Amino acid sequence: MLASGCADNGQNALHARSPQSHDIEVLWWWMLAVASLVFLGACAMLALGWLRRRREGLPVAGADEDVNQRLVIAFGIAIPLVILVTLFFVANVAVIRATASPKAGSTRMTIHVAGHDWWWEVRYAGHAAVTADEIHIPTRTRVKIVGTTDDVIHSLWVPELNRKIDLIPGRVNTTLFYADHAGVYRGQCAEFCGLQHAHMSLYVVADEPARFAAWLRDQDAPAPAPAAGDATRGRRLFLSTTCSGCHAIRGTNARADVGPDLTHVSSRMSLAALTTRNSPADLLRWISDPQHVKPGAKMPALELSAADFRAIAAYLRSLR
Repeated sequence: MLASGCADNGQNALHARSPQSHDIEVLWWWMLAVASLVFLGACAMLALGWLRRRREGLPVAGADEDVNQRLVIAFGIAIPLVILVTLFFVANVAVIRATASPKAGSTRMTIHVAGHDWWWEVRYAGHAAVTADEIHIPTRTRVKIVGTTDDVIHSLWVPELNRKIDLIPGRVNTTLFYADHAGVYRGQCAEFCGLQHAHMSLYVVADEPARFAAWLRDQDAPAPAPAAGDATRGRRLFLSTTCSGCHAIRGTNARADVGPDLTHVSSRMSLAALTTRNSPADLLRWISDPQHVKPGAKMPALELSAADFRAIAAYLRSLR
């Protein structure tokens, strides 16, 4: 149990990678230090009282009333009041203000994130690019995240970048993402939202600005038609089955929005909101039997042959 607590899966609130998460981390350490001092002080006083009673015997009733009254006032009222008020002031005035939603005009780009049962839809303002379960941002750039939900309440939390925001039906909430360094940061839905809540994760990929711009240009492009082989047959199967009734692939007549946009699905690191890797074998397993991989997901099992599934998988792997 102790060893499992030391694992770092890239989702660590005490591993700050932005000024906002650094402020949260500093506040946490101060709260831990103060709480530890209070706890150790209480333990010391209990031990002192126990030793005194053993040394002097039971006190006479009323003999130490003045001392007890002073202790209650000091350690039961005054010191806790000062500590709580100070921490409240620091947390609400300093940290919450530093990690609050960005003001209008203070960011260079806007990304819209919508929570679904159980995956994330990501759209980039002013661009055709649509991703799922991955948010790409440029480093050292203030990015406004606009959060909404398509169904129930979700909560978007990437601990290494900022505090969480709730995604509530009928409301729009915003937060700021800013990454000091290039890297991949793991996020999670932090509000219980149903059967697969634990498998509703995402990556935030921070790239150098030039590399991010090149990635965004590639994502803006429609999906190319496959040259030949199984991928061509898979494209026909995808567009003629219920796949096209749930998913969109720009450059084809598949324009549904029930499931994730698959225009460049092969460029993503994971499938089904980080439930499984995006390898050829895992992709085939996912489309062949989605309920085995992620029970309760809205993706149905199709009555197709093994050869048909392999052809569809070949087509999806060509969508880079």
